[in-house]
Amino acid sequence: MHFRMKRSLKGWGPPDVGKMLGGEEKEEDPDAAKKEEERQEALRQQEEERKAKYAKMEAERESMRQGIRDKYGLKKREEAEAEAAAAAEEPAAGSLTRPKKAVPTGCGDEEEEESIMDTVMKYLPGPLQDMLKK
Repeated sequence: MHFRMKRSLKGWGPPDVGKMLGGEEKEEDPDAAKKEEERQEALRQQEEERKAKYAKMEAERESMRQGIRDKYGLKKREEAEAEAAAAAEEPAAGSLTRPKKAVPTGCGDEEEEESIMDTVMKYLPGPLQDMLKK
């Protein structure tokens, strides 16, 4: 350690140099707990004010959005999505198009599959037909 620093730690030199170097302990503030509690309360109050201000701004924005929706005949996004989902789930009553079938006709019928195989076999040369029949 430097000579001057040693002297300031022993009590020589300016009194606050020792504190800066960590030589002396801090004095405990008797009201520290009370001050910390007041600081925490102030922080909570500021947070509540900020949330109230944000809620007020959001309410103003929503009223402006609603005015625009009313003016132009628009629906809320959630309402429009809900209506679209409901329309997709319900079968169309009085629709011009018929409802789709789960399996198209002809798929899975054994007779039709056999007739397709017969048609294919007609166009194959004789040795291939014999191999496929086995």
